[in-house]
Amino acid sequence: MQIQEAIRFIHHKVLSAASPVRWADLGCGSGTFTAALAHYLPAGSTIYAVDREIPSNGKIELPAGVQVEMIQADFIEEALPFAALDGVIMANALHYVKDQPAFLEKLKTVLQVNSSILIVEYDTDIPVPVWVPYPLSYISLERLFQQQGFSHVSKMRERQSVYGRANLYTALISR
Repeated sequence: MQIQEAIRFIHHKVLSAASPVRWADLGCGSGTFTAALAHYLPAGSTIYAVDREIPSNGKIELPAGVQVEMIQADFIEEALPFAALDGVIMANALHYVKDQPAFLEKLKTVLQVNSSILIVEYDTDIPVPVWVPYPLSYISLERLFQQQGFSHVSKMRERQSVYGRANLYTALISR
């Protein structure tokens, strides 16, 4: 997905904060969604971009005023190195987590009470070995988050995947 497509795909009013915020992008990959998120955050905000492998140049280009802190870590297995986050984005990353309920419990420990979670996933429950081992259709995602005590789960957008197996969706979750 190109950066402009990602910007449109995650657009939501919850991202328009009046003062600086702290977000994490778990499983940031090349930083496409880190950069997309940064387009909505106010100057002075920080995004912690976490992945097992950081981009080869060690940088993600962001709009002026938004800082990114690259963290090379396995967000599934390792402790999360931040707290009191305003939000987390996981774009095509939650489907790598085998024990999703336990992971959400871990995630709750680094989120503020009124925080948001943005999820980009494939709308399927059929695994694709290696690439999508633990998929979450929107219905499964909604059930998972509600079982973990999140009160609001809504699908924001949906689009065709370039791989053609299932559509991609964006969901917003809050407590």
